[in-house]
Amino acid sequence: MTRWLTKEQQAHWRSWLTASKGLTDQLSRELQEQHGLTITDYEILVRLSESENNSIRMSDLATKTLLSRSRLSHQVDRMESAGLIERQTCADDRRGQLAVLTKVGTKALVAAAPDHVMGVRKHLVDLLSDEEFQALGSAAKKIANHLDGL
Repeated sequence: MTRWLTKEQQAHWRSWLTASKGLTDQLSRELQEQHGLTITDYEILVRLSESENNSIRMSDLATKTLLSRSRLSHQVDRMESAGLIERQTCADDRRGQLAVLTKVGTKALVAAAPDHVMGVRKHLVDLLSDEEFQALGSAAKKIANHLDGL
């Protein structure tokens, strides 16, 4: 037997869908208008900047960004054409490839980061009390951990 959502649960669910999609769309629009980057470009640049040697195996990057390998490959092609990142062969496994942050990519990230953080604050963090933001983070982590285990 299906356990249907209550009216209140359905309202919360729909609010979550609208807020999460709307927030991502707004932040991506701002990055695109101000810096010519998509939200996916930005996430990849951040992940590379935070990794050892500013590089990540393509397969690991696909996992971390929740992108299919095919979608990531197209994304990296575009970013490589823009000079933001480059592909290199893995030294320890010649079949594997690394995505590597370039100087151009670092400059783009450094330029975009303050505006992106301002957008995250404006459209999310500053709208919530500290307690609400902490609860949101805890709930999101719980969901992410559950989905990671599937």
